[in-house]
Amino acid sequence: MNSEDINIVPMEEKHIAALVELENICFSQPWTYQQLAEELDNHTAHFIVAEIGDNVVGYMGIFVVCESSYVSNIAVFPEYRRHGIGRKLLCEAVKMAVQMGAESLSLEVRPSNTPAVELYSSLGFEEVGLRKNFYRNPVEDGLIMTKTL
Repeated sequence: MNSEDINIVPMEEKHIAALVELENICFSQPWTYQQLAEELDNHTAHFIVAEIGDNVVGYMGIFVVCESSYVSNIAVFPEYRRHGIGRKLLCEAVKMAVQMGAESLSLEVRPSNTPAVELYSSLGFEEVGLRKNFYRNPVEDGLIMTKTL
């Protein structure tokens, strides 16, 4: 698999069942079908899906409000990790945020999620703070990382 095999498309209702499965695999507090479906009508939400052929392999969502943007979630199915999908999703999100006039893109990540922290750092995100006890199951702080656009 190479990066040309990965297509990034806007999230549609047809993707949501696969995204719920992905959420349940990746997160201790996963988004539900209804929560994801509601974002289709939210003008500040911009969700994109990574596909290889007809298979959903990952996705991410950002919210853009005025000059700020925020990554709400990013996930890649385990069997597709370490193939550049997360990087491609993040690069597309940065482009989207810039096009919408955002001056920064922020996110939270578990400090123990070393692969994610390394990916974000490699794309120019910098550690700017810590949210104490941000995550549940298990409880862990949330490392705040921001990229100036």
